[in-house]
Amino acid sequence: MTTPTPVFSAPPSQPEPAWRRKWRQAQRGPWVTWALLILTVAVYSLQLLSQAWLGNDYPALLGLKWGPAIVHGEWWRLITPLFLHGNLLHIGFNMYALYVLGPGLERMMGHGPFALLYFLSGYTGMAVSFAMDPSPSLGASTAIFGLIGAYIVIYAQNREAFGPVAGMYLRNAVMLALVNLAFGAVVPQIDNWGHVGGLLGGMALTAFGGPRYEAGFSLLTAQRVLRNTQTWPRTLAAAAGVALVFALFLVAGWPKYL
Repeated sequence: MTTPTPVFSAPPSQPEPAWRRKWRQAQRGPWVTWALLILTVAVYSLQLLSQAWLGNDYPALLGLKWGPAIVHGEWWRLITPLFLHGNLLHIGFNMYALYVLGPGLERMMGHGPFALLYFLSGYTGMAVSFAMDPSPSLGASTAIFGLIGAYIVIYAQNREAFGPVAGMYLRNAVMLALVNLAFGAVVPQIDNWGHVGGLLGGMALTAFGGPRYEAGFSLLTAQRVLRNTQTWPRTLAAAAGVALVFALFLVAGWPKYL
């Protein structure tokens, strides 16, 4: 008589808690875009409250781009203007642009590189504006132009991976940049030098540290897939290089404020 071999079955896996599943799904979404939107709207709310309660827009006074204050050590004014706006139309236009452009670009680049792109483009725009236009300025449009510049470079550098649609998307991005630059050139009180600086900064970062896609084939889904071969260290190195190059605009503009 043979002794029967006991059969052991693996214990049933525990279902994933709902909160963990929702958190994991949220991490895959464009949460940096949403965080920037919420933060910018919150700051604008503070501006409105300051005007209503204190009689002046103190957040703008303390944070807008103003050359004399920057040369006297208020370096935060190269970044804080991104969260400040002059009126409802101003913030509405910029936040709509972020809502349209941000999610897709964040998915292509990743959360960290996208956040880096946004703030670096804002800085490069303010640096060029500092050198070329002494007028005070504020607004997220320098960073928005950086997003447009990133789209231009991504579709230009990854034409083979994206296929025939790359040309169409590239033309659309270039046209979007040109139309908005032309608008800024003819409408008064628009800091178009900041737009140019943001556009160039976004293009420069993406050219050296943006997504590099390779086309492949997934055996699991039997579909064509794209794999991003860019690395985070290279993106950081590119950002540092771009920041240093655009610091030359700060050096060039410095004497006019002394």
